[in-house]
Amino acid sequence: MPLSPEAEAEIARLRATPRPTLRSVSEGMEAHLYRPIPVLDHGFLRVVDYMGDDAAIVQAARVSYGAGTRAARDDTGLIRYLMRHWHSTPFEMCEIKLHVKLPVFVARQWIRHRTANVNEYSARYSILDREFYIPAPEHLAAQSASNAQGRGTPLGADEAARVLHWLKDDAARAYDHYQAMLSTDGQQGLARELARMNLPMNTYTQWYWKTDLHNLFHFLRLRADAHAQHEIRAYAEALCGVVRDWVPAAWGAFADYRLGGATLSAQAVAALKRRLAGETVTEETSGMTRGEWREFLAAWG
Repeated sequence: MPLSPEAEAEIARLRATPRPTLRSVSEGMEAHLYRPIPVLDHGFLRVVDYMGDDAAIVQAARVSYGAGTRAARDDTGLIRYLMRHWHSTPFEMCEIKLHVKLPVFVARQWIRHRTANVNEYSARYSILDREFYIPAPEHLAAQSASNAQGRGTPLGADEAARVLHWLKDDAARAYDHYQAMLSTDGQQGLARELARMNLPMNTYTQWYWKTDLHNLFHFLRLRADAHAQHEIRAYAEALCGVVRDWVPAAWGAFADYRLGGATLSAQAVAALKRRLAGETVTEETSGMTRGEWREFLAAWG
């Protein structure tokens, strides 16, 4: 189970005792507060707290005292303008704090986004749970022949079964040794800070992660992309649903201009103009590198 019965009881207690507030709230986000969203086999993410909403972005951009008298359509238009022209500080007025349970190897990928405040479960102080991420067979694939950091074709049934057996067996053996090192038949065991080094990368850890909306959008643009690793993309996609409910206008602009948009280099713009004028443009005459030309064709045909 992603959460223990004690944790679920604590969440139920918190949701049952709402407090009045004078600050702006997002009804969409209020529905997510404290509720864990399952991710992968044992992981989850849940919203612990947040600040701001779509109106906070508009308020900061206009430096106004309150909601003002402009129509919601004008506010949405302003947010889309800010997103379209790569403004950042108005989006930084919204913040979110998450509690995330995730495999260690996913956490090491996630932590590369350094624009957040993070506090991780300490295996120097506490003992990690006996929980490991084991992929579904359909997510086991060979190394990609064209992408040095990606997956290629899925493994066959026999090979997938062999890999799953190794993953489960190795994880169980490593945890057995971890426990044995911590306590050896009543004698003084190895320090936790040393015993933890024997645990595999698919062990689950937990952290609190707080960031602002501008940097969260950057995280989602990279990690919710189809080219991102499946495991971290699963968390990003769950988080996309939370952001969509929290700041619907900002999410709509982000989905259009970042997730669904395309950035063009000067050479790509020139190539498109030449094509529209009826000229045949090739890789050799485009002024682009082979990789750029390949991406250009993938986006524009």
